[in-house]
Amino acid sequence: MAVSPLYAPFKRGMDIAGALTIGVAGWPLMLGAAAAVRVSMGSPVLFTQERAGRDGASFRIYKFRTMREAFDASGQPLPDAERITRVGHFLRKTSLDELPQFLNVLRGEMSLIGPRPLPVRYLGRYTPEQARRHEVRPGITGWAQVQGRSSVAWESKFQYDVWYVDHVSLLTDVKILAMTVFKVAGGSDTFGVGNEEFMGTQATL
Repeated sequence: MAVSPLYAPFKRGMDIAGALTIGVAGWPLMLGAAAAVRVSMGSPVLFTQERAGRDGASFRIYKFRTMREAFDASGQPLPDAERITRVGHFLRKTSLDELPQFLNVLRGEMSLIGPRPLPVRYLGRYTPEQARRHEVRPGITGWAQVQGRSSVAWESKFQYDVWYVDHVSLLTDVKILAMTVFKVAGGSDTFGVGNEEFMGTQATL
């Protein structure tokens, strides 16, 4: 990864500034989202899960809850598409469910821009090339997301993630941020319900 040694501290400074700015300006939205989740789905308001960060280190991610608890006759959770609520769909459509992750950014576990953090259980399923996505901090949005999160196959997503790792720069981050704003403003489901669970590249061939 050929990147200027000055860019890492600059990027971290931008992450902190961006997270603080959005957190202060967006607190009414977060309060409204929390109230909507509480009224429509009850407690808990936040969804938390262990995700893999930089170098595969585990951390707990925070999001507003978007799905209800619902199970089939055998006690297994129903598919995500059947559990997501109308409020949850709206939160995902507008990316408001992602707002609590600015806390992860402030804590240094995530960046504004980077590969999306995936469950820790996926770590043993990547090829060595796919695992390179963990060479940088995961992000709230990333190159794979602006290409079309829900419609892109896992292998293609990981190719986009590794491309980002190899092209980290201010210009790349600004481009991704601008594309994210454009997609969210246009109503694109950039952070909508994605693929089924990733079981490994060989399992999908």
